[in-house]
Amino acid sequence: MKKIEQLPSLRGTLTVPGDKSISHRSVMLGSIAEGDTRVRGFLKSDDCLATIRCFRDMGVEIEEIKGNEPGGDVLVIHGRGLRGLREPEGVLDAMNSGTTVRLLSGILAGQPFVSRITGDESLRRRPMDRIIRPLSYMGVMCATEKGNGRLPMSVFGGDVHAIRYESPIASAQVKSCVLLAGLYADEPTFFTEPALSRNHTELMLSTFGGNLKVRKKPQSASVTTILYPGTILTGQEICVPGDISSAAFYMAAALLIPDSEITLTHVGINETRDGILRVIRAMGGDIRTENVRMEGREAVADITVRASELTGTEIGGPLIPTLIDEIPVIAVLAACAKGTTVIRDAAELKVKETDRLSGIIDNLRLMGIRVEETEDGMIIRGGRLKGAVIDPKGDHRMAMAFSVAGLISEGVTTITDETCVSISCPAFYDDLYALT
Repeated sequence: MKKIEQLPSLRGTLTVPGDKSISHRSVMLGSIAEGDTRVRGFLKSDDCLATIRCFRDMGVEIEEIKGNEPGGDVLVIHGRGLRGLREPEGVLDAMNSGTTVRLLSGILAGQPFVSRITGDESLRRRPMDRIIRPLSYMGVMCATEKGNGRLPMSVFGGDVHAIRYESPIASAQVKSCVLLAGLYADEPTFFTEPALSRNHTELMLSTFGGNLKVRKKPQSASVTTILYPGTILTGQEICVPGDISSAAFYMAAALLIPDSEITLTHVGINETRDGILRVIRAMGGDIRTENVRMEGREAVADITVRASELTGTEIGGPLIPTLIDEIPVIAVLAACAKGTTVIRDAAELKVKETDRLSGIIDNLRLMGIRVEETEDGMIIRGGRLKGAVIDPKGDHRMAMAFSVAGLISEGVTTITDETCVSISCPAFYDDLYALT
């Protein structure tokens, strides 16, 4: 259990841990590339370590070179090429990582063997039909053990056929799965989504030598990504920027705690991930991005945040995919803002590590905030937070969001399972209190 009490202020500079999405992809693409890939800034969280273990189980040599080079530790992935993976002897365990299982399934689709994938109790409750369906159209059979679209799941790799797939949701995990399977297809693969989701896979595939095009439909949010097969991926030097999803918790704390000012360095501000910055500005938050630059194909910046009086806002539509993981902490900001905040088009939160929509609503109510549940979101009326006992149900983002809430609540807030933050931000509490 972690007891959280009010803090007088936050001050200082912090380097945010590496981006989880980019860290996953660096291992995956490095493993199926020719030659070595060297990764700086890799996030050593539970989720990303699960990805490493899966690829090691398929014969990929991955080593860590400790701090004897500029930029700290370096992860070296000795690639085996597109079709060089070895059939695993046992079950591949994605642990809690939805990114691992969904992206890995696309790569396994093109391998000449059968693979079996599982995960922890939480991941085994999450839907896999959203990748099983397009992979089946590509001629790849994925069979779930109980026939319920949940893990454990077997992927029968082999021949992959190109498809033109229109996704009903904007999902980077589904898109990435289809595009990665498309590397092994007989013709170009087309993936259309109703709004542009995270594009880290497309950017990194291009860096490794993949051939992609992105087409935006005129006067529409709809986007089509085309993957042309037949190229050889080659090892690269990757510098992982700080994770804006992790940075969001420190930003929120600095906005809410009086007399605070912090600077977060080397944070990724990819346009498909920067929705949190847009929401903070819409709420009247004092936030500046400085020293904007490119690290490879990813935009990064230093972000300075000062304590601010916030006002309610409306969040929905194409903005949602750019901040889907930040909604728990945005809800905490809304709870402390003047007026009402409306969050809509966020039904995807029901199938995250937990049902985040219900979790956010229940926990805000425990802390004395008026919240109205809607079909695909919530309406939050700002007020004064009161300390409460919060069970994050193993969800790292819920634990961190309500830890931030505890920092400005009356009384003590107890997080019943703080250890789950290791899924994405192992040093969260140490880094947070280092700013006091």
